[in-house]
Amino acid sequence: MPRLPALLLTALGGLVAWLITGFGFANYDTMYALVWGRDLARGQLPDYSVPVAPTPHPLQEMVGALLTPLGDGAETAMVVLAFVALGALFALTYLLGTNWFGAAAGALAAAIIITREPVLSFGVRAYVDLPYLALVLGALLVEVRRPRAGLPVLGLLGLAGLLRPEAWLFSFAYVGWLAWKGEREPRRLAVLTAAAAAAPVLWGLSDLVVTGNPLHSLTGTRGNAEVLERRTGLDEIPLTAPRRIGEILREPVLLGAAAGGLLSLAFLRSRATLPAVAGVAAMLAFCVLAVAGLPILGRYLLGPATLLAIFAGAGVFGWTRLDPGHPWRRRWQVAGAVVALALVAFIPAQVDRLRTLHRTIGVQRTIKDDLRAIAGNPVFASGCRPVGVPNHRPVPDLALWLDRAPADILSAQLVRLREGLYVSPATAKVERAFTLDRNDPRRLTVAVPPGFSEVARNRSWILYARCSRSLRNAR
Repeated sequence: MPRLPALLLTALGGLVAWLITGFGFANYDTMYALVWGRDLARGQLPDYSVPVAPTPHPLQEMVGALLTPLGDGAETAMVVLAFVALGALFALTYLLGTNWFGAAAGALAAAIIITREPVLSFGVRAYVDLPYLALVLGALLVEVRRPRAGLPVLGLLGLAGLLRPEAWLFSFAYVGWLAWKGEREPRRLAVLTAAAAAAPVLWGLSDLVVTGNPLHSLTGTRGNAEVLERRTGLDEIPLTAPRRIGEILREPVLLGAAAGGLLSLAFLRSRATLPAVAGVAAMLAFCVLAVAGLPILGRYLLGPATLLAIFAGAGVFGWTRLDPGHPWRRRWQVAGAVVALALVAFIPAQVDRLRTLHRTIGVQRTIKDDLRAIAGNPVFASGCRPVGVPNHRPVPDLALWLDRAPADILSAQLVRLREGLYVSPATAKVERAFTLDRNDPRRLTVAVPPGFSEVARNRSWILYARCSRSLRNAR
């Protein structure tokens, strides 16, 4: 397909996501990427040692550094890129489905994936998993169109490998597959292997320079998984992974994927082998990370879920790739009609989920907008320090907006302030909605510190201060 239609498909997918959800916002991890990118742009090393710091992603931090000159627009630009990633996921799902099982199957798969509540939820909050997935699917599309393409595939996987480590495994597996298929020239194999190794080496060097430990991202993520009591380990996968994939796709899509997988592997094996192998590889990579102690999270399964959505498209329309006289064409049509009816029957439930998502995103955005408004109060420029917050969730937001280090923003769950500023939720609803995690580390009962007086408030937040000289100067 020419480049222009692919770009139009990307724009269409992003528009659909926006119409469903409204504009999004940057999540906790991505706000930290913007803060750390700001530090890099200023020639400073990021601080990965703050409590409950997320996993650093080198490519996302570089994007944060490039966006730093935009000032207050950096966060907005990151959210716009998140919608571009959603649009790219829509386009790539369509293109891959079309290449394997026909345009109708590709269109249905793309429609499924862009209307899944978890996909949109992670996407509009600018999680790194969506651009990562778009890069991996882009590499897969290059290989579909140019078998054994080599470096172009590894280039895209290398970029993906600076966002998530699963891509490292895909890169080395791809080099092994090229060698198995007959690539024997030593110099070319050396170049391919070096390309596959680039992402893990660069990530390790980044961690080494910043922390002195080339494995900081692994040990830090594993430590956070323990602190936040996340599920991990190979023994958790059989029960947790299928449930998470089911939450992403829902029952009718899983039915269609089962039908499409079985029928296409039986009668369209040359077309179905690559997506089936890719899906197995994605699950194996997920298992490897779980064994390494990384958490089992639903957003890590968006790749396998996307491939299953393509097989669901095949379940409904894969028969179009069979010869007109094929004995199983009519049977496949019947199976496809059953799946299509199930998909239609579940539309109202899916619409309800999307409406709930729209409301939830709206509430979260309102709370963040109000927090940003409070952060504009002149008292923050008065030198009154430190700044306290009810939990770790607002830390990177305030660090970015106030142009301070995250270590200057203290959680009241760990530290009792004696002076400075304290940003408190105005209602119990805000307190519940704007929490990092139910297992956010805590030693103290959260309360407004004694001796602090109200300075400002809005519908979501109340600002308190105990810093009289600075406060008089600010006023």
